[in-house]
Amino acid sequence: MKIGIIDADLLGRQKHRFPNLVCEKLSGYWKKRGAEVTLLMDYDHFEDYDHVYVSKVFTDTPVPEWLTETEKVHIGGTGFYFDKAPNLPEEIEHHIPDYHLYDQWIESEVEKARAEKGLLFNEKKFRIQFKEYTEYSVGFLTRGCFRKCEFCVNRKYSKVVKHSPLSEFYDETRPKICFLDDNFLGCYMWKELLEEVIQTGKSFKFKQGLDERILTDEKCELLFSSKYDGDFTFAFDNIADYDLVHEQLKRIRRYTNSTSIKFYVLVGFESIDSIDIENAFKRLRLLMEFKCLPYLMRFQDKNHSPWKQSEYRGMYVALARWGNQPNLFKKMSFRQFCEANQKLHKTRGTLCSSMKALSEFEAKHPEIAKEYFDLKFGD
Repeated sequence: MKIGIIDADLLGRQKHRFPNLVCEKLSGYWKKRGAEVTLLMDYDHFEDYDHVYVSKVFTDTPVPEWLTETEKVHIGGTGFYFDKAPNLPEEIEHHIPDYHLYDQWIESEVEKARAEKGLLFNEKKFRIQFKEYTEYSVGFLTRGCFRKCEFCVNRKYSKVVKHSPLSEFYDETRPKICFLDDNFLGCYMWKELLEEVIQTGKSFKFKQGLDERILTDEKCELLFSSKYDGDFTFAFDNIADYDLVHEQLKRIRRYTNSTSIKFYVLVGFESIDSIDIENAFKRLRLLMEFKCLPYLMRFQDKNHSPWKQSEYRGMYVALARWGNQPNLFKKMSFRQFCEANQKLHKTRGTLCSSMKALSEFEAKHPEIAKEYFDLKFGD
């Protein structure tokens, strides 16, 4: 049996650097049954395989127009079906991932870079980009979420339930663990599960973020004293949660002074007008006050990206470019960021895209610009 596996995000997105867990589970399942499994790096020669599986996570990842489900070709993932993605068969869903699926591809990338850079090639530094593939055990302890947010791919769930034992995907030879849980803190078994993770002695992180709205003192005490890997990531999706998030930020800061607190900030969902831009700045100001970093997420679903049709499209782009670069966000106000981009602009007498967006928005909404454009992290 010959099995071909395609990680569509790896092929279709520049600088995509995170393993597709479904691909790894499929590989593990078929290898266990003696199949020859190949990670395919193009969409050619499907006829050479008994079955080809194509998986993607992101809706805007391009795939060939002719790609469809057949008896031989199988497609799946939120990138194809958004919130209607079918579940994997149980025997695959609960199979230990093949953590070596991407090994050959990684080595080929290393060799290409070595050939291009020659004596200037720093292999250790280059390999850092592949750490998610080589250093982490990856899986779900829980599945589901009770919130049913309209923008989320997890609306088919109504609660958080225990999904897999840690042993199902834990590789003790790997130094770290990455969890993809939808809303881990919403599970009634959160404490038992978290204590088991802590007892491994491994660094760990929740890739999808955690729900700060349901933090308690007990959760904060255990979470912020753990051997956490990288940023503690939460979400500030809705301006309606402003007061609650404010109180929870106070709670967080009673337990940690960490500079690695980050919040996903959803924009372009409730509206794509000046009110949405203002609400984004309101949330950013609150995060600045508590020394937390944002990551702006411009809403898109399976079929469209509303912000791209907004008259403030340039502002959405400039905001993300500023807010999603911590070194710039910490040092510059939004205005300073746009001015710095203008200084680098090569065409004299014209405005760069960031400065053009700022200027046009400020001309229409001077009161919003006055209140927010000069805010700086740490002031």
